[in-house]
Amino acid sequence: MAKYTEDAGKLLDLVGGKENISAVTHCMTRMRFVLVDESKADVKAIEDLPSAKGTFTQAGQFQVIIGNDVADFYQEFTKVSGIEGVSKEAAKAAAGANQNPLQRAMGVLGEIFAPLIPALICGGLILGFRNIIGEVNFFDASGAFDLEHGTQSIADMWTFWNGMYNFLWVIGEAVFHMLPVGICWSVTRKMGTTPILGIILGLTLVSPQLLNGFSVATATPEDIAAHTYDFGFYSFVGTGYQGQVIAALMAAFVLVWLEKFFTKVTPEVVRMIVVPFMSLVPAVFIAHLVVGPIGWAIGNAIADVVNWGLSSDFRVVFAALFGALYAPLVMTGLHHMTNAIDTQLVNNLGYTTLWPMIALSNIAQGSAVLAMIVLQKKNERAQQVNIPACVSCYLGVTEPALFGVNLKYKFPLLCGMVGSAVAAMVCTGLSVKALSIGVGGIPGILSIMFNYWGIFAVCMLIAIVIPFVLTLFVGGRQLSAEDRGLVALEAAGSTSAAASTAQASAPAAAAAGPGELVSPVTGAVKPIDEMPDPVFSSKCMGDGLCIEPAPEADTVVAPADATVTVTMPASNHAVGLTLDNGMELLIHVGIDTVDMGGDGFACYVSQGERVKAGQKLLSFSQDKILAAGHPTATAFVVSATGSASDVSFSSGMDAQAGSTTVVSYK
Repeated sequence: MAKYTEDAGKLLDLVGGKENISAVTHCMTRMRFVLVDESKADVKAIEDLPSAKGTFTQAGQFQVIIGNDVADFYQEFTKVSGIEGVSKEAAKAAAGANQNPLQRAMGVLGEIFAPLIPALICGGLILGFRNIIGEVNFFDASGAFDLEHGTQSIADMWTFWNGMYNFLWVIGEAVFHMLPVGICWSVTRKMGTTPILGIILGLTLVSPQLLNGFSVATATPEDIAAHTYDFGFYSFVGTGYQGQVIAALMAAFVLVWLEKFFTKVTPEVVRMIVVPFMSLVPAVFIAHLVVGPIGWAIGNAIADVVNWGLSSDFRVVFAALFGALYAPLVMTGLHHMTNAIDTQLVNNLGYTTLWPMIALSNIAQGSAVLAMIVLQKKNERAQQVNIPACVSCYLGVTEPALFGVNLKYKFPLLCGMVGSAVAAMVCTGLSVKALSIGVGGIPGILSIMFNYWGIFAVCMLIAIVIPFVLTLFVGGRQLSAEDRGLVALEAAGSTSAAASTAQASAPAAAAAGPGELVSPVTGAVKPIDEMPDPVFSSKCMGDGLCIEPAPEADTVVAPADATVTVTMPASNHAVGLTLDNGMELLIHVGIDTVDMGGDGFACYVSQGERVKAGQKLLSFSQDKILAAGHPTATAFVVSATGSASDVSFSSGMDAQAGSTTVVSYK
């Protein structure tokens, strides 16, 4: 019997049998199932399998985390089940059948906004900093510090800070006023059409030749006349769509439809000439004459309705509902619509009162996990998930906490929802305003208007204390002794003794001695919990590092002398290595880059090959990864330590591939 035959057979039964599987594939670390009825999957039993390190559901796919040996497991599974695997693209297409139209639409919207979020967060932090140095009057007329009666800001007092205040708006304007350019680019990238045409369409929406959209209300008759385009039979005022989200989305989808239509009907020999012209020019006219005004009206209407809900006499009720339901929205993917609403509010009003509640919801769910850490302090396996999930949740990445802990036990999710609702009621009741979306956790206070920092700090305290106390109280009564790690010490001791005996009887491994692993990629080295992927950040694959490749980085090298044990011939985005001391390493370039099908990647080694430290393993194109909408963050994971001990990781520095030591062990 092969190594994974037994577990593969059990997994087949636990996911509901062959008839419950629509499609199955795998990536570098996970089995990916599209199930007919996901409720038939016995999640707890699956996670108890020796080969499984965890499960979660994302974008209609039920994913079982296996690790470096997933390719071997996959081969055994297809033999046992008699199911032929499919491509990643086919699995994603099949997964769409598990989602209703609203979920699919929100999924598309999420993939459109995901590449824009880093810029929006950066812009929000810049606006927050400008607010502190230029909008808050810390000093009186004499220059003395007087926050209560001050009349002068930091920018008023010092020339340097005045220059900084003014110059930073160059970035702020680019992020928020020119947002339609990014939206049109992201839509065309997501829908598989030509991104440069999307960029040009976006530029036509914010062209300086048009009347600035923020100046329409105060425009003089002379301004309107100067920006009127007269075609004889029809004339219109050329208005810019600075900061408009819905209008830009609608215009971009018009361009996508036109390009796909003309690509289909145009002979290939003249396609390069005909398709761009026949797509872009009509799209620009339709954008300004039809969908632009409609989108403007819809965007403003949505923003007005949300703003009314957050400022009316019923705002506390609205806040309670939103605060309680935001975490479930995240789990369904419907939360992506809040990005568009927040952005529209910022551009219409100069602030958003919606985003502070989102940050508080994330903090509340993290606090529920914090209580689980206390409750399960003697459950070592649970702590491997709980601790990194709590940290990442407090920093704004909620998926490890929601899927790995809170949803699994259910009551922490509900306790977090209660704490989030109470914090949101206080936050909205006192009209806390954010300058933009920001880091969705404790650091989110940096995006809050300075004069609301005190109130928001109190709201954060509420979001920490209430879920923590409730989860402790309920968990003390709901969690079994096994879940809390309070199983009989005698049984645990006998297991440990048996393991020790087995280890003693096993052949002695070659002594590794003191060792070092050098960085496989040139870039900024960070803790693994900063990886924007719950599978890596939760450390269920093992501890390690997150490396943000430097702009010039395009190569992965071997961190030590090793044997290549895993490659991904179809995608070339990852590689697994085993050292002579049994230590297993995984190097995974980017997030979800398996979906790129190898475009932008090349592999220079084969399975079973011996490699030397510093030897070239892979190459990658950051431009193509980013153009595909994926983060370039690279995971460097020690998935098994072998006979090594005292493994330590160094982060918070810039590393050079093949020369900078980032891991030490004995």
